[in-house]
Amino acid sequence: MPGAIEQACAQVGRCLEQLGEHFPGDTSEANRFWPSRWPDAPLGSNGSWTAGFWTGLLWMAHALSGEARFATAACAQLPGYGERLRKRYVVDHHDLGFLFMPSCIAAKHNGGAGAAAASGTALQAAELLMGRYLPGAGVIQAWGRLDEPAQRGRIIIDCLLNLPLLHWASVQTGDARFADAAVSHALRSQDHLVRSDDTSFHTFHFDPATGAPRHGTTAQGAANDSCWARGQAWGLYGFALNHRWAPGHGFLATAERLAQRFLAGLPEHGVACWDLSLAADPREPWDSSASAIAASGLIEIAELLQAEGRHDDAAVYLQHADRLLAGLLQHCAGWRTPGSNALLLHSVYSKPEGLGVDEACLWGDFFFLEALARRERGWAPFWHPGG
Repeated sequence: MPGAIEQACAQVGRCLEQLGEHFPGDTSEANRFWPSRWPDAPLGSNGSWTAGFWTGLLWMAHALSGEARFATAACAQLPGYGERLRKRYVVDHHDLGFLFMPSCIAAKHNGGAGAAAASGTALQAAELLMGRYLPGAGVIQAWGRLDEPAQRGRIIIDCLLNLPLLHWASVQTGDARFADAAVSHALRSQDHLVRSDDTSFHTFHFDPATGAPRHGTTAQGAANDSCWARGQAWGLYGFALNHRWAPGHGFLATAERLAQRFLAGLPEHGVACWDLSLAADPREPWDSSASAIAASGLIEIAELLQAEGRHDDAAVYLQHADRLLAGLLQHCAGWRTPGSNALLLHSVYSKPEGLGVDEACLWGDFFFLEALARRERGWAPFWHPGG
């Protein structure tokens, strides 16, 4: 993968030049990111659950390239995260880890102006996330108002990567309730999102008062009983991260189960079909973002196995991560497509809704660069303790 990081950082730079102070939309249009559009808000506003990935890309590009312009742009975005909390602007969801770890917590690790204030903002975000914790069910509700009947007691597999925000807050404050909630949610996810055949539900519903399990569903997969590729990738990476923060609960073994099933559903070139249950149909679109998330997750699993002395197993996972990255570089690298300002093409946001099909997406770009940085530079991601 020689030169991939340099090419990726140059592409982030091109995107920054075109966007200026604006945040991009969740997905590209004709392979190009444009300023986000939100009702009753200025063009390019910080309003999506994906905004943190853009700020995080800037922080990563700064760390990997040494170019000050990336840090300058990231720092300029930090006050907007605090403003978003104050206004409670589109924060009635669980993706606060995605929003505030790659932006505000990353600022603390990168230093510079505004870092201390950004850390305080991240703690406020952790408190807001705790407000979504349902003690009777032992889970964090994913979406919507807490009194919304359709969403009450519903979790989604993506939340596993938001839990490090709570673990971080527990370390920062010494308050165990943050970590306790994170572990409880991860345990319930382990018991009910992961099926006996090592595939995963996208979402699961619990009785919000008693925690009694109800049923699994999907929102972006092909069917309730299918295996949505990005969800499987969130799961394998998320359980591994939760093992790093809270070992001793079987999370690493669960991550391995999900990883093996994900790998079994991949074509030789390493770019996942958007739903693994449809992988045999060549007409179905790819989701490159699922492979990017999985690649970083496989590296995470390998690091954890190395720490446990399982060096041969770790080497196998790294070989698979290299295969995924090689496939993404060969088939999906955005800098090879004229006019594109994205890092990773051929992803899918939501096939059932027709959103972002065969386009780039912010999280795909983010985890693609994260995986490259981890593999080539030994870079510690923002989700790690002290990372």
